[in-house]
This record gives sequence, C-alpha cells and structure tokens, in this order.
Amino acid sequence: MIAFLRGRVLDKHPNRLIVDVQGVGYEVHVPLSTYYDVGEEGADVVLRVHTHVREDALQLYGFLTALEQQVFERLIGISGIGPKLAIGVLSGIEPRELIAAVQRADLARLTAIPGIGKKTAERIVLELRDRLQQLAG
Repeated sequence: MIAFLRGRVLDKHPNRLIVDVQGVGYEVHVPLSTYYDVGEEGADVVLRVHTHVREDALQLYGFLTALEQQVFERLIGISGIGPKLAIGVLSGIEPRELIAAVQRADLARLTAIPGIGKKTAERIVLELRDRLQQLAG
C-alpha cells in the first residue's frame, strides 16, 4: 500500500496531480485545498496518501495535512460516501470548519457543499459527531 509520496509536481489540474517520484508518475486525486497549496508544476511536494483499491482500479488520494487525511478516511467510512464524494466534501469546506459544522449539526452549511443533500448531511452528522470530536483538539 502506498502511504506517502515525495517528488515533483509534474502536472496539475483541479482535484488531480501527477507526482514524479524518481521517474515514475503517480496520479493522485486531491482536495482543492491541497491543489492550491502544493505550488506550481516543478515544485517539490510531500503528500500523505490513502490508497483505495477496488476490483477494477487502484486510486491514490493525497493530502498535505494529517487532519485532511483523517477526515477523508472517516468520511469514506460512511455508507454512501465514496472517495470521490469525500474529496468533493473536502474541496467544499476546510477540515476544521467541517468538524465544527458536524458538532453543531449545521445541516445548512453541510448541504451548501456541492454533492451533499439533506439525507447525506444528516448521515454525516449522525455518524461522525463522536468520531470527529477527537480530531477537533
């Protein structure tokens, strides 16, 4: 399993980077916050990685901070939320703001995130309220 990448940004698109690690290019899906903070093409980058294995694909999801990765991994643990939607959530709200919204049960803030409807927002609050509390500190 790939858990960490250090290399150079070879190509950069919103929600996707190609990281050159000693001549091997890794496609890494990232939230917009990571996309904006990695620097320009050619910049050195260090990413924490979640490797997602499916029957038909192996996908890498990268994060600049441990908090982003931890929130992502808790989101994909919710029934009905896959990695693509979890990246979308983290692209629509900063991790600390998401934690605060879940603790307040702020459904209006959660449904303002593209791709999150009322039922999904309710499920996020219900399933993550206790599990995100330890990350808030």
